[in-house]
Amino acid sequence: MDSVIDARDLSEPGLVVLDITAADEPTALALMDGLQQLWATSGITTIRRDPAQPGVRARVHADIRRTNPGRPAGLPQGEEERGGTPNQ
Repeated sequence: MDSVIDARDLSEPGLVVLDITAADEPTALALMDGLQQLWATSGITTIRRDPAQPGVRARVHADIRRTNPGRPAGLPQGEEERGGTPNQ
């Protein structure tokens, strides 16, 4: 992305700006939806296609200190079973 990131977007620890590049729009939309399920984000943002570059692009602002109120903090569902050492 060519646009400049405003210093206010990163003024505190826990604030992030994510520039997303994906193969196609459904992939980018799925990622943005997953991010907004975890954290307070700018939501589903505009997807751009640059004719000179492969794939699609989007930018998401997130506050990783604030989780989505509808979901508990921590790993996404199923990650506990897939990662780390087994508990058995």
